[in-house]
Amino acid sequence: EPTNHLDIRSILWLEKILRNGSFAFVLVSHDRQLLDGLCRQCLFLEPPDAVLRPGNYSQGRQQAQADAQSVRQRRQQVRHQLKRLEAQAAQRRQRAAREHRVRSKRGLDIKDHDSRAKINRARLTDSKAGASLRQLDGRLDQAQQTLAGLHARKEATLGIWLPDARNRGDWLCRSDAPSLPLDPAGARTLHLPPLEVPSDARIALTGPNGAGKSTLIRHLLTCATVVPERVLYMPQEIPAEQAGRIVEEVRRLDGERLGRILNVVSRLGSDPQRLLQTQRPSPGETRKLLLALGVVRAAHWIVLDEPTNHLDLPSIQCLEDALEACPAGVLLVSHDMALLNRLTRTRWHLAGDPARPGDSVLETPEAGAP
Repeated sequence: EPTNHLDIRSILWLEKILRNGSFAFVLVSHDRQLLDGLCRQCLFLEPPDAVLRPGNYSQGRQQAQADAQSVRQRRQQVRHQLKRLEAQAAQRRQRAAREHRVRSKRGLDIKDHDSRAKINRARLTDSKAGASLRQLDGRLDQAQQTLAGLHARKEATLGIWLPDARNRGDWLCRSDAPSLPLDPAGARTLHLPPLEVPSDARIALTGPNGAGKSTLIRHLLTCATVVPERVLYMPQEIPAEQAGRIVEEVRRLDGERLGRILNVVSRLGSDPQRLLQTQRPSPGETRKLLLALGVVRAAHWIVLDEPTNHLDLPSIQCLEDALEACPAGVLLVSHDMALLNRLTRTRWHLAGDPARPGDSVLETPEAGAP
């Protein structure tokens, strides 16, 4: 995980070093852009399997999706075959049972040799039918074993958002603060243009570490025009004590809302029952619980500060799918360019102030930024 806690400029520097180096490397990462830019083959750990696929991450994932679709189609074919064989076997057993009753010697006179001989000849013929039934049973067993060996991951449809998770007003936040202090002494300043966050916002906030992204987020939250209950804020790091309180809050929910929480957590790629049993969820699981709480509360504004921290790639994909379908306004602070490119339409960028080294300036499209 070499890009953890690196800003975009540092990630690009690292990528250049690795690309131009005359050495082999093994890269363990959840940074899709880095994996796509550097890797020629990827080992996908999908317990209990490990699958090596050629190409970069995106190519390997496409192949994995194609393989999974092929397995699902094969499973469907085998299920149809099983139903057909089971129906045939049931019909043959019923016919064999009827014939067995007809060919029973019960009630025949012990001296009726002709009738007994006919039944014996019929039973000899029936033994061939029994062999056919045994052959059919063998085909059934083989089909059942084939089906058991075809493992396909279940696909979840992320229909998790409530219809009223959208603010009916025009704005989520408005600010006309010209500047914000970046340190207690006021030696460094963040210079701002007037800011407005519309109800359908899809904003990416980028900039180097230390430029003031978290400071700006905290300020915007104080300027929100929606009630706090309709704002979901996910900070960059969540202390363990706060994570424990989040779990306790979820446990106290009534049955219907708790069910929705568990459903969302499951669709985000975690075991909800195991999550509820722990006192201290992992950072990634805490993020999923927070997002699930925002879904249940029908949050109108979702503000996420580095939301992919501590998430594995399948969970990041689930998060993206969920946020893409989200009707609420979204503000994302992230160095994950793949995430931002998919989910945002507007880019706010914090850059250094040439006139005052150490200060930062927020560049927005409205302010004439590139």
